[in-house]
Order: sequence, then C-alpha cells, then structure tokens
Amino acid sequence: MRFDLITIFPEFFAGPLEHGIVRRAREAGLIDVRVQDLRVFTKDRHRTVDDRPFGGGEGMVMKPEPLFEAVESLLGHGVGNATERAALESNTAIVLLSAAGKLFQQETARRFGELERIIFVCGRYEGVDERVAQHLASDEISIGDFVLSGGELPAMLIVDAVTRLLPGALGNEASAQNESFSADNALPTGPQHAAPLRRSDVRLGSKSEDSNGLLLDYPHYTRPAEFRGWAVPEVLIGGNHAEVAKWRRKAAVEKTRRNRPDLLLQG
Repeated sequence: MRFDLITIFPEFFAGPLEHGIVRRAREAGLIDVRVQDLRVFTKDRHRTVDDRPFGGGEGMVMKPEPLFEAVESLLGHGVGNATERAALESNTAIVLLSAAGKLFQQETARRFGELERIIFVCGRYEGVDERVAQHLASDEISIGDFVLSGGELPAMLIVDAVTRLLPGALGNEASAQNESFSADNALPTGPQHAAPLRRSDVRLGSKSEDSNGLLLDYPHYTRPAEFRGWAVPEVLIGGNHAEVAKWRRKAAVEKTRRNRPDLLLQG
C-alpha cells in the first residue's frame, strides 16, 4: 500500500516513520510512504499557501490551487473542473484531515486497508478552502472531538491504524482480529467517543439555534473567488455581515448533519 502525505512541514514525519510497526512495514515493502512538500506547488516567490477568508473572520485559509495541483501531480492526471470531473480510481482515497470531518473509527481503518493508495491532505491555519472538501477529497476525516494545529498528527495516526491491519504487518494475524474494536469483537452500538463529550470541552463549533446539539465549524473560502468553475458563495463576497453570519450558521448546520449528525442529538 502507498501513503502520500501532503504537508507544509515535510520534516514533521521524519520521526514517526522510523519506529515500530510502521518502520518494519516499510522495510518489509508492505507500505510505501512518501511525503510531499505543498509549497513546491506555489507560484509566488513567498511560496504562499494561504489567504484571508471571504466574509471576514479570524485566521487564514489554505488556498485550493496548490492542493489541487499537488494531488494531481501525485495521481499523474487532472481531477477536472466544474464542467468535467475525472473519476478517481476505486482503489485510491484522497483524505482531507479536518476537525469538521466524519469521525475516524476502526471500521474506517478496515475500509482504508482494502485500498491500494491513500493521499492525505494535511490542513493548517484556520482551515482549508471548502472546494477542496467538496471537489477534491473523497473523504473528510476527523480523529476526535478536539482541535489540533494541523493534519499531520491525524494523518500519521491513520497510517499507523491502517498499516497494522495489512497482512504481514503484525506477524500474527490473530493480533489484529482479536483486539479492541475488531470486527470479530464488535457489538451493535451507536457513535463512540474517546472520552465523555462535555459541552465545555468542545471546540468544534457552537451550540445550534436549530437544535439542542453542537455544530461543526462553518465552511471556509479564500481566493480566488472562482476556481475551475467553482465559485465562492456570493453572500460571502457581498459585504453584508448579517447575511454572512446567517449563511455561516446554516452551512454549519448542513455540514454537521452531513458529517456528524450525532452532535446534533447531544443536549
């Protein structure tokens, strides 16, 4: 299996890849891990990968152009545009690491373990332009109900979880079959959390006015206003702050319902 890690901090992975099961799997040829510096795909002399968010707000947002180009370079072909989309190979996943993604569980690791290749997009700053989640990534994944500084740690966690499921990685196949959260030991349960979810601890978003639950962060957009035919929502460009706030809350509810409906049920 091949793992590609797109990041602005390629040196981050030097340590984790050199220890334990991941190192042994690499040495045995079971996995091939390649780290791609995102800044290679920038066009300006400052190697800029981020810009200010449309609609205002704190922080910076990662631009879509270098991320699309990085993924296309790794795939060896374009992914298309708003008019014509190129199909992704069925044995490949493009994973965007995001606190607003679907929750990574052992079932996800088993699904990924059936693939031949996973390309990880490691976000940073306030977030990644939503067009990456909508039109480039096949999966938007969160590793839990907390916020990290970037996607590098979650990517490495997933690499480890998937690698240990590959035949030959552990030496004894029964080790992966009989441990916690294995398919053989599974019972029918609802969504699980690493620890009890307390409202005061959650930084995913805010309390919803439309329910008694919690919301993921709203989608972020940055320049360019139009990218490959995909335009930024007009309301974010118009300058009406009240309308921007209204749009963001509605978009946050929609994204939560799509990726983490369990949060909306928590009072």
